[in-house]
Amino acid sequence: MAIERGDPVLVSAVILWEVAIKRQLGKLDAPTNLFDQLLGAGVELLPISPRHADRVATLPLHHRDPFDRLLIAQADCYRLTLVTADRELGRYGVPVIW
Repeated sequence: MAIERGDPVLVSAVILWEVAIKRQLGKLDAPTNLFDQLLGAGVELLPISPRHADRVATLPLHHRDPFDRLLIAQADCYRLTLVTADRELGRYGVPVIW
């Protein structure tokens, strides 16, 4: 497994954004200090850039969730592997594991 090999673990700002929204809507029980916990865990945080937003515009509409589409764009721009249980994301040609 990539984490066991010591490969860098990147967490997108998209995740923090989506978790914050779902927590406020009462759809997710997540810690309010998630950002601090991630920093303490030593993960690398991946910001959202204009390049990522531009890449979203060129993606086919296999998936309509805006958060997932931004994650796909980031993975594609940097040749990253996504960790997700959503099998639909694999249709974009980026590596997906779960």
